[in-house]
Amino acid sequence: MKKIVLMGRSEAGKTTLTQALKGEKIHYHKTQYINNFDVIIDTPGEYAQTHGLGAALALYTYEADVVGLLIGATEEYSLFPPCVTATCNRDVVGIVTKINDPHANKERAANWLRLAGCQQVFYIDSKANEGIPELLEYLKEEGDVLPWES
Repeated sequence: MKKIVLMGRSEAGKTTLTQALKGEKIHYHKTQYINNFDVIIDTPGEYAQTHGLGAALALYTYEADVVGLLIGATEEYSLFPPCVTATCNRDVVGIVTKINDPHANKERAANWLRLAGCQQVFYIDSKANEGIPELLEYLKEEGDVLPWES
């Protein structure tokens, strides 16, 4: 599997997505520090929200094959400036979370991610496992066997 680093503001759904990708039971857990798992790097939202900590995120992109920028479909603004993906030397995908929330605006969030430079956008509801198989398929490398394929 390609290794992905997940970035976004606090409560964007990075840890919940991490749990879903790993096939774990979903439960709330506030990420306090960077968690570097086998194929997922889960980052605290404060790193994306605090200028002085942003450099740490940049460094962790070097340990990943893919950068995942997350925006919740309920968010009122985007942290990611236009064309920010041009600074990465990795594939960058957009991930819209919380797509089934009654206040979700999936297209607005996806447009922000495209404006940031994401060519591919995934729509995710981690609690309902919606969009998880598609993201795992994207991260799959030749020879990998996903749980539903065995």
